[in-house]
Amino acid sequence: MSAALKYQGTRLLAASSRLSILQKAAKPSLLRGYHATSARLGVAHSGSQTVANAEKYTLNTYARPTLVLSHGKGSYLYDTDGKEYLDFTAGIAVVALGHNHPDITAAVVDQASKLVHCSNLYHNEWAPQLARNIVESTIAAYPQGTQGIYAQAADGRSPARVFFSNSGTEANEGALKFARKYGKHVAELGTLGKGTSEALRGDPNLKCGIVSFTGGFHGRSMGALSVTANPKYQKPFTPLIPGVQTAKYNSTSEIGAFVDERTCGVIVEPIQGEGGIHPAQVDFLRALRRRCDQVGALLIYDEIQCGLGRSGKLWAHQLYPEDCSPDILTMAKPLANGIPIGAILVSDKVAELIKVGEHGTTFGGNPLACRVGCTVLDHISKPEFLEHVQNAGQVLEQELQQALAPFVGSTVVELRGTGLLRGIQFASDPIQIVDLARDRGLMLVGAGGNTVRLVPPLNTSIADIKRGAAIIADCVKQFAAERKA
Repeated sequence: MSAALKYQGTRLLAASSRLSILQKAAKPSLLRGYHATSARLGVAHSGSQTVANAEKYTLNTYARPTLVLSHGKGSYLYDTDGKEYLDFTAGIAVVALGHNHPDITAAVVDQASKLVHCSNLYHNEWAPQLARNIVESTIAAYPQGTQGIYAQAADGRSPARVFFSNSGTEANEGALKFARKYGKHVAELGTLGKGTSEALRGDPNLKCGIVSFTGGFHGRSMGALSVTANPKYQKPFTPLIPGVQTAKYNSTSEIGAFVDERTCGVIVEPIQGEGGIHPAQVDFLRALRRRCDQVGALLIYDEIQCGLGRSGKLWAHQLYPEDCSPDILTMAKPLANGIPIGAILVSDKVAELIKVGEHGTTFGGNPLACRVGCTVLDHISKPEFLEHVQNAGQVLEQELQQALAPFVGSTVVELRGTGLLRGIQFASDPIQIVDLARDRGLMLVGAGGNTVRLVPPLNTSIADIKRGAAIIADCVKQFAAERKA
């Protein structure tokens, strides 16, 4: 038995025991109250009534099938009609440890019985612990790092620090704010050459430019939306924030023209998710790092989807050489396995500039989310866990390459990705593939450029990886046949 499988089995047994103890310790009166409440609400749980309520009372921002999910277990979801689905969406790359993981459930139950929220007026036990775990596990996973968030700080300070938010878009908003503050700092120092320095010192606000890239997705709030270069998302809400330019992803030749002395920050995904699963080229990230250093700009890596084990490394940028390291790293999705949380990891040179009152949040860093975050990171950061992600990703790639080989060059354009962040690009809109797969009991999610995204829970078994690949192959076969007919 492999180390990864032994690890999984041991942790699940231990967690089940802890959860059983917690459940037995719960007060009978509380349990009776819970079940009574559930009974009163049970009448609203039918699938048809749920859909009717959604159509009547919720804002119409999502296109969804009419099924209603009721619960999950591991890599499987179940609807209110009892149908089972193998989940290759993981809540859009969120539930890294799968559904109803015993360690997550135990942490939620125990912490919810103690303290859920107290605001950032006070310290709580878990936010500093999660911040420490993020910093230390990041450094330990990439000992060769010397730049950006890995640069040694003076006087024995931590090389990086963390700010907690509630979501990925909020993490990116904070990163953009920090870049603007850093830009003013550099402008006031006057270190960018005589002519430029004089102009910027005269008006530090001139060093405010932000560069993002085609195909990127960074969120839906106004700042994050402004650096998400997709007309589908941007057009209804223009004008957006000024000072943003969009360069071509993976085009090294354009960097010098877009990133200049008035740029304060550059934001990029090392592996694009929503844009269609596109990994950055080494020379591209290296050139960005070098150019940011030349002009005094911050390099921001958005690893909200590709980070925290999804690539087979703790962070996707750790697949790249040390001279590609970021100054700021944003994270969210899997950090608390579905409990809302986001975080910004900043280098020491950024942390030293941010003062009390310059950024804040009501809910960010709450003890419930941070305790669950500690539990998730404890799993994901272990070498044997990441080894399983790498192995599962290789199996998925091999199974798909073999099964889809007859369709490449016609129905299928190409397969892309690494670890358990995979994409299949089709020659035409693949929405029918998603529908066919769901009918066969497999959940998939689309992405940009006619791509189907494959992002199962990171602990999905090899057997379920193979099962999912077989269902996809069957769907593609039918899809290709119907297109020829």
